[in-house]
Amino acid sequence: MVNQVFSVIFWAFIVVTSLVLFPIAVLVWLVTAPFDRRRRALHLFTCFWASLYTWCNPLWRVTVRGRELFRSDQTYVVVANHLSLLDILVLFRLRKHFTWVSKQENFKVPFIGWNMRLNQYVELRRGDRVSVQQMLSRCEQELHGGTSVMIFPEGTRSRSGALQPFKTGAFDLALTTRLPILPVVFEGTALALPRRGFVLRGRHRITMTVLEPILPATYADLDAAQLADRTRALFVAQLAR
Repeated sequence: MVNQVFSVIFWAFIVVTSLVLFPIAVLVWLVTAPFDRRRRALHLFTCFWASLYTWCNPLWRVTVRGRELFRSDQTYVVVANHLSLLDILVLFRLRKHFTWVSKQENFKVPFIGWNMRLNQYVELRRGDRVSVQQMLSRCEQELHGGTSVMIFPEGTRSRSGALQPFKTGAFDLALTTRLPILPVVFEGTALALPRRGFVLRGRHRITMTVLEPILPATYADLDAAQLADRTRALFVAQLAR
């Protein structure tokens, strides 16, 4: 019963703060859009907005490791495992500039989804080949323009909590652009906020670990499937510690 009550308070807090913060996001967009084409200022504000929910939640103790490996002067293909909606909130704790690939439905969520559109994050209709090609083309443009791209290579949240096979899209991008791959590993988010439902599950430790970048010189002889498997092995090793 306590978890249910706390969950109602938490989601109500998200609604109320979104009502307050979205107009500020619009103002940031209006002021900076003419000269900030990469939406760096708005994304930084969005990092604050999203991080607010993990900072203020006494049930979640979040640890970020290896943040310094995400260099601000380097562009990456960022890949992360996906366990929970909470992963998205925690990723913003990196406070680094990147664009998301996210399913189209998320852009329709009032205030939060509208802010995603202002940020020009990348939409994807899952299961639609044309949309996948458009997404890859857009991501390639962003990478060439100096903006890192964040992708969940599993494609969707894990049902069991176990690491799923990696799809090859992110790794095709890395091979095409010859940019480093930056692995980000989540632990504990599935226990804190499970895939099914919206009830928070008591106190949990959450860890986000940024691993050493995978440099282009180390994967020049691989195809996308081999690169996906090699990257996934790094996640398996980290999660086994």
